[in-house]
Amino acid sequence: MRKITVSDTLQKNYTYTLTEPEGKNFHPDFKPHLTPQEMLELGIFGGLYFEEIPKEFPRAWFKNAKLSLDGKPQKELNYYVINASQPLSVWQAKGWIHPDDPKGWFQWYCRYYLGRRHKDDERQIKRWKAITRHASQIAHNCRPNDQTCRKRQRQAILHWAYDPRNL
Repeated sequence: MRKITVSDTLQKNYTYTLTEPEGKNFHPDFKPHLTPQEMLELGIFGGLYFEEIPKEFPRAWFKNAKLSLDGKPQKELNYYVINASQPLSVWQAKGWIHPDDPKGWFQWYCRYYLGRRHKDDERQIKRWKAITRHASQIAHNCRPNDQTCRKRQRQAILHWAYDPRNL
């Protein structure tokens, strides 16, 4: 077990414990297609999920990540070169943000992937599973491997660790 302490713009002295090995021992219902590093390298959230590279995550995750350097999301950094995100304020207004993960689902996933297990895991896994409806819509409405079909939905499921390149 290893303790992580986070002090950044949204969390001051937040501490959590890694109780599982990195990338292992996931809940049986949670089978993400992509690691956080793979997602960052493909291009998600316009390159601006984190305002700064979080010290809590491995540097290797960010070595080839597509990151915005001007502090603004850039759709050109997304894999499908399309905006498929809502602002954090929308997620906050809908009550989808847990205080321990103030940046939302991807932050939760990064921490889960590292080995943190948390009281919010069940809710977040349930939300992840609900995204399968979008993958199903792509599969039912697009020719196999037609990456130009439903690009916004493809980018959106990429934000949830589903690999749209295989649909």
